[in-house]
Amino acid sequence: MYKIMLADDEGIVIDSLKFIIEKEFGDECQIEYAKTGRSVIELAENYRPDIAIMDIQMPGINGIDAMKEIRANNKNVIFIVMSAYDKFDYAKEAIKLGVMEYITKPMEKSKIIAALQKAMGKIDKERMKRSNDLLIREKLETVVPIIESGLIYNMLFQEHFTEDIDNYKNLLGITQNQAYMLAVVCGDDQEGSHMTNAVGSSVKMQQHDKVVRECMKEYYPNCVVGSTMGNKLAVMIPYDGDKMEYNERIAIIEKSRELVRVLRRKTDISFRVGISSVKTLEEARDSYKEALNALTMTTGSVAHVDDLPIGCQYEADYPIHLEKRLFAEVKNGETDHAIATAETYFDLVAANYADDLMNMRLKVLEFALFAEHLAYESGGMTYEFRAREDYLPAIMAISDLDTLKKWFGDKIGTATHNVSCKATEKSMSVVETAKEYIQNNYSKDISLDDVSRTVNISPYYFSKIFKEETGEGFVEYLTGIRIEKAKELLNTTEYSIKEICSMVGYADPNYFSRSFKKNVGVTPTEYKDGKPSAERVEDI
Repeated sequence: MYKIMLADDEGIVIDSLKFIIEKEFGDECQIEYAKTGRSVIELAENYRPDIAIMDIQMPGINGIDAMKEIRANNKNVIFIVMSAYDKFDYAKEAIKLGVMEYITKPMEKSKIIAALQKAMGKIDKERMKRSNDLLIREKLETVVPIIESGLIYNMLFQEHFTEDIDNYKNLLGITQNQAYMLAVVCGDDQEGSHMTNAVGSSVKMQQHDKVVRECMKEYYPNCVVGSTMGNKLAVMIPYDGDKMEYNERIAIIEKSRELVRVLRRKTDISFRVGISSVKTLEEARDSYKEALNALTMTTGSVAHVDDLPIGCQYEADYPIHLEKRLFAEVKNGETDHAIATAETYFDLVAANYADDLMNMRLKVLEFALFAEHLAYESGGMTYEFRAREDYLPAIMAISDLDTLKKWFGDKIGTATHNVSCKATEKSMSVVETAKEYIQNNYSKDISLDDVSRTVNISPYYFSKIFKEETGEGFVEYLTGIRIEKAKELLNTTEYSIKEICSMVGYADPNYFSRSFKKNVGVTPTEYKDGKPSAERVEDI
C-alpha cells in the first residue's frame, strides 16, 4: 500500500489525478487531498504520505514553503511537483527539497504514471532496506549476547589464543586494550558481605536475563555482558587509559549504586556490584577476582577495589608491566620475546638497584623458578625434586651483573623453550612408541584401541596426533606395514599365500588379496610370479 497525497487548488486536477491513479494502480494506493497550503501541511502531519504530488501555486502558503514544512516532519516523503509555470527559480528550490520529478501542466498521463512508478520503486527499495536492517538487528540481538558471553568465558577461563581475543574485539567493535570488570552478585537478601539463597536467586536471575542485560547496557552502553554463572554475572567495560581518575571512579560507583536499585525494582532480586581496577584485556581474569574480592571486604551494595586494601602495591620505579609481559611470553612459549623482555627488565632493575646485588640475585632466582613453574604447568615435562639443587650455589657465586644477567636470560629462555617444545616432544614420543608397538605386533589382530591403550591416551586424541605426525591414519599406516612385510615374504620365501596372509596379520585370505591388490596393483600371486594382471596389461 502506498499513501499518496494530492495538493492542488483546482478540483478538476484533483479528480483527474485520482482517476488516473485508481485506474492504473487500483487498491495499491490510498489517496488523500488538500487544496490550500495550510491544509496540505496539516494533512501531511496526520496522514504521513509516502508520495506527495504538489502544485507550486496554491492559495495562502505556496507549494515550495509547504514542502519545506512537510519535509521538516517527514524526511522520507517523495515529492512530485507539478506547475503551470516552467520557471528556473521554482525548479531550483524544488531540487533543494529533494523533489523527484518536476512536471509542467497540462500534465500527460504517461508522465504521471511513470513518475509514480519511479517513486513506488524507490519506496519499495527503502522498505526492503528497512526490513533487512530490522532483520539484521533482530539477528544481532540474538548473536551479540552469544559473542559477548564467548569473549567473557574465554578471558575468565583463559581458553583462548591471542587471535581469538582479536576476533572477538573486531566482531564487537572493541578498540581498547584495557578494561575494568564488574562482578554482579545476586541473592534474596544481604547478610554482611554474603548474599543469601544463591541457588534460588540464580534461577530467578536466569528468568530475568533480558532485563538484567538491558539494564547493564543502559548504564554501561559499551559493556560486554557474560552469561550468568550461578548467582554471578561478569561484565567487562572497555576503557581508554591505564588508570581511572578519582572523580570518574566516584561517578562509576554512584552509577552502579543506582543500577543496583533499578535491578532490584525490576526483578525483585537483591544485587551487589564489585568493581575492579583498570587492567589489560589479557588480565581480565585477575580483574574479575579483584571485583569479587572487593565485595568480600565490605558490606556495601557497591565496592570498588581501589577504595579497599586489596592487592599488591608497587613502588613507583618498579617495572610491573615488564614483569607481566615476561610471564605472559613464557606461558605462550615465545622464546625470543621472553629473553628480550627479561634482558630489558634486568637492565631497568639494575639501573635502580645496581648496588643491591643480594636482592638482584633473589629477584632473578624468583623469576627463574616461576618461569619453570609455568613450564611444568604447560605439560610435557617431569618434575624432579633435585633438578635445581645447584641454582642457589650458582647464584651466590655470581658477583657481577653481566654474569647474573646471562644466567637469568638462559633460565628464562630454557623455560620458555620447554613450554613451546615439550608438548610437541611428548606427541612425537607417543607416536614413536606407537610405531614401535605396531612394528612388533603387526602380525596380530591389533586395533586402534590396543595401541592407544599402550601409549595411555584416548583413541580419539591418539588418532589425531598420529595422523599429524605421520601424515596418515592408523589403519593406513598398519596396512602399509603389513603389505610391505608381505612383499618381502613373497620375494624371499617359499611360504604359501595363505601362510603369508596369516603371518602379516590377516585372518581372511580373500580380504588380504583384495587389500594387497588395492595397494600394490596386482594380486599376491601375480606379484610372486612377476606377471602383470590383465588390467595392468590393458593400462600399459
